[in-house]
Amino acid sequence: MTRSTSRRAFLAAAGVAAVSGCLGGGQAGGATDAADTDEPTSEPQPTRTAEPGTDARPPTVDTALTLPMAPAEIEAEAVSGGPPKDGIPSIDDPSFVSAESVADRFEPGDPVFGLERGGEVKAYPQKILVLHEICNDVVDGTPVSVTYCPLTGTAMGFERGETTFGVSGRLVNNNLIMYDRGTETWWPQVLATSVPGPWNEAPGTESLSEFRLVWTTWGKWTAKHPDTQVLSFDTGFAKSYTRDPYGAYNPRKGYYAADASPMFPALNRDDRLEPKRVVIGARTADGAAAFDKRTLRAEKVIQGELAGAPIVAVYDPELDTGYVFRNPEGRSFEHRNGAVADGSGGTYAPSALPTERLYAFDAMWFAWSGFYPDTTLYA
Repeated sequence: MTRSTSRRAFLAAAGVAAVSGCLGGGQAGGATDAADTDEPTSEPQPTRTAEPGTDARPPTVDTALTLPMAPAEIEAEAVSGGPPKDGIPSIDDPSFVSAESVADRFEPGDPVFGLERGGEVKAYPQKILVLHEICNDVVDGTPVSVTYCPLTGTAMGFERGETTFGVSGRLVNNNLIMYDRGTETWWPQVLATSVPGPWNEAPGTESLSEFRLVWTTWGKWTAKHPDTQVLSFDTGFAKSYTRDPYGAYNPRKGYYAADASPMFPALNRDDRLEPKRVVIGARTADGAAAFDKRTLRAEKVIQGELAGAPIVAVYDPELDTGYVFRNPEGRSFEHRNGAVADGSGGTYAPSALPTERLYAFDAMWFAWSGFYPDTTLYA
């Protein structure tokens, strides 16, 4: 794969161009999908904007995250991924069904992105979001966007306020650049921070209000949450959702293999891990830290630092995920039968240690180290 390979060329070479949401095929309301044609759809899709008379901006936090370079430099690093603006169509009117009603469409190991918020529990299947990348939803009364970038292996949740997010068609460091339809500002997904773009050249620098999605499997999520609601395959687009355009999600072969190269040039090369080895990363305005997921799985608890401050990562075997917490007192924790115990005799769920939990998410190593070249790594 050459450094100039596009997503379109990659998918065509793989023989799956016809089913790729990355090619922009498939219109709402049951129109012909690219899966039903011999040639990929390349016509520009209509631009979707905010409601007339609004300039709604998504909610942001008080302190912006640190960018790896000046905002204008990030814009300069952006490349076309192949499809035009909204060529990968976001799901803007999602419906949900019971796990039982769609169980025959999943294998236990199929990836899903789990969300618990307020009184709602939902699962967003990777096999659906790989063709859409964004689902604009409402969860527990809050408008949110559930986002997934297959090229960097990142699933992240954001509050969206009165606007919706769409797929810009551009990438930076192989990562999805979203845009909000209220102000048309560019928001690189992993950075979660506004940067200039051709539709809004001076957006300021703010970071989105984000929330955790759990990257887990269908079997593990439904075992813990048998009453979960599941994003329906009836999305309003004529797609079968039976094939991942990048190949089966397998860390040992194909696009997702740990030792495979990224499709586009990365912002930074860091050989401490294989390019697509999965890490669980946490970042604040002060710095970043990453924990190799395979190592965390084996060791269960890893003490570390983020910008010189103590943190601790713990493994959750029930969902095969990890959580990162501040640990200002340097407390010692250990895993005991799926729970986490401290020196005082307290026992906690891996997601609920008695200290501040940091926002953390799964990412391919090349993507994390590209955005955060000064990251500490625990592997």
